Amino acid sequence: MENSKTKSIITAIALSLVLASCKAPMATVIKDEVKENIPQNFNQQEQQDANNNSGTTPWRQFFTDPNLVSLIETALKNNQELLITLQEIEIAKSSVLYKKGKLSPTVAAKLGAGVSKAGRYTSEGAGDATTDIEAGKEMPDPLGNFEGGLMANWEIDIWKKLRTEKESAVAHYLSTVEGKNFVLSNLIEEVADNYYELLALDNQLDIIQQYIKLQERALEISKIQKQAAAATELAVKKFEAELAKSKASEYTIRQEITEKENEINALLGRYPQQIVRTKESFMSTIPQTVYTGIPSQLLSNRPDIKQAELELKSSKLDVEAARKEFYPSLEISATLGLEAFKPSYLVKLPESIAYNLAGELAGPLINKSAIKANFQTADAKQIQSLYEYDKTILNAYLDVANLMSKVKNIDQYYQLKSQETKALDESIDIANQLFRNSRADYLEVLLNQRDALDAKMELVEAKQKQLSTVVDIYKSLGGGWK
Repeated sequence: MENSKTKSIITAIALSLVLASCKAPMATVIKDEVKENIPQNFNQQEQQDANNNSGTTPWRQFFTDPNLVSLIETALKNNQELLITLQEIEIAKSSVLYKKGKLSPTVAAKLGAGVSKAGRYTSEGAGDATTDIEAGKEMPDPLGNFEGGLMANWEIDIWKKLRTEKESAVAHYLSTVEGKNFVLSNLIEEVADNYYELLALDNQLDIIQQYIKLQERALEISKIQKQAAAATELAVKKFEAELAKSKASEYTIRQEITEKENEINALLGRYPQQIVRTKESFMSTIPQTVYTGIPSQLLSNRPDIKQAELELKSSKLDVEAARKEFYPSLEISATLGLEAFKPSYLVKLPESIAYNLAGELAGPLINKSAIKANFQTADAKQIQSLYEYDKTILNAYLDVANLMSKVKNIDQYYQLKSQETKALDESIDIANQLFRNSRADYLEVLLNQRDALDAKMELVEAKQKQLSTVVDIYKSLGGGWK
């Protein structure tokens, strides 16, 4: 009768736990409109070839300048941001090992010693006083206790909560790997862009130095003409002022070159030193032809999209694990060892052997506010991760679409600037000849020279933008990390 009553109580408790678990809330489900509606092409008027995608080209094949390749190799070894990211991967890897370890039983060894004395007028004290340890040997008072053995504890993963937590940790670990790849892609883009900017500054410095020589010759001519009464002191002063302005611009560019070199050195993780480069071929460099493929390939090529996708997967698993906190948990604990009141009795077997085995099923019934809060936090984070994923996809598509347009427009801009520069160069020669023959005013010469200088400077900037835009679209297509 007693056993039947005990079984009924245990059954009632188990049913209460199961019923309580049935009230676990469900995760919020939001339809991913951005991923499902990604356009078929970047430009609706043009069909892209899915088999041609520059984003899959390894960076060593994409960049052909040996000096730039050398700089990128150094950056990949020494860049501090990249090294920090690598440690984030190690942290995430350790988290996977920790979650995996929770699936296995915990076993520990223990040694203990102690002494206790029970009051004589207690049930324990009265029992000890009338009990013999052995025939003719009374129970010691106070009573010592020496023990040694093994302890084991194991949470049985009956709802696969621990496995879900491990899967979430694995997804987060993989996202950190993709995060590292995105840092690689950004780093290569930054090194290349700064390298082209440095070459542009080198060429602008050459232009300003050529302009200074031109101004010096113009100043000499104006002085000669003044002596011949063919020009005034005003013309001389105007040419002197223009020459001083050009020399000041030269030092400004020199400072920009120093800062740009140090910016590259910072990316390379080293102290300031000269950047090895060849400036002579800069203006004749032809940009790489870039093939975009189709928009859906961004999902597999761009590491930031893959990182966001894995973080979304991890956050969804976190919600699932948080939901399973509402379910009852089953833990088994066991101990096995030797225990006696004196060390010499520990070797008396089997009398000194002690063991314990217990199973415990426990689950929340009331006051679940902490578990509910944890679930709501996890649910909000997975919604947040979905929006982050969608934002990353949308930004990636817009990046490529904008840069495709920029490539075409900058090419046209460069061609027209080339024509402008050529025409102004010719006009300088004509203006100088007319000035020597007193058939043109000094202001005409100055304006022609200034216009030519501005056009040449802008042409160099256009070449730099032309090359940098190709690098940017290569990175936007997911290139640079392979």
